[in-house]
Order: sequence, then C-alpha cells, then structure tokens
Amino acid sequence: QVQLVVSGVGFVQPGGSLILSCAASVGIFRVYVMSWVRQAPGNQRELGAVITSGGATTYADSVKGRFTISRDNAKNTVHLHLNNLTLEDTAVYYCSANVARYWGDNRIDYWGQGTQVTVSS
Repeated sequence: QVQLVVSGVGFVQPGGSLILSCAASVGIFRVYVMSWVRQAPGNQRELGAVITSGGATTYADSVKGRFTISRDNAKNTVHLHLNNLTLEDTAVYYCSANVARYWGDNRIDYWGQGTQVTVSS
C-alpha cells in the first residue's frame, strides 16, 4: 500500500508564503508524475501544478508565476511553494502521485490527505 503524507498547514495573510510537502512511501519501484490539486469550498477540484519525474512542470493559469512545484526523486517527495497568496487560494490542497509499486506493476494514482490553506487578513 502506497501512502502519501502531506505536511504543512497554513493560515497566512494575503501576500504571504507557504510551503507544502508530500512524501510517498519508501521502497516504491518508481514514482512518475506528481501533482498538487486543490478544492475551494463549493468548487470542484482544480489541478494546480504537475511535475514529471524528469522535472518538467505545468501550472494552472490561476497559480502560474506564484506557485512553484519541485520534487526530490531520491526521497519520493514533492513540494509546493506558494507565494503571493490571495484570498482565492484558500482551499484544501491534495497531493497525488502516479506510482508503480514494483517492476511490472500497473501505474496507479495515489492521493495524500488534504491539508487546509487559509488566506485571510
């Protein structure tokens, strides 16, 4: 069973910054795409940022230029640096990883627990 553990919970003022981290279980054969998804109250989940195992990144227009996704392949960890936060960034943030647990395994998406980010003055 693959587990993704999210750390970092935040209450920040507009314009503030925060770092979220997500660590996948050790002993996994390979972690492919890792991503951060968020869900604001009353809204659908929104894909915020994606990073491939090679380090290529993609961002939603709503966070581009303000958020940075990075990863440490040796530690199966993905980070999200949130900068210049606005009220609209208030949401529950989830990490996801596309994983093959062992050689020949199917690639499966796993999800970490959500963490609340609240931006308020």
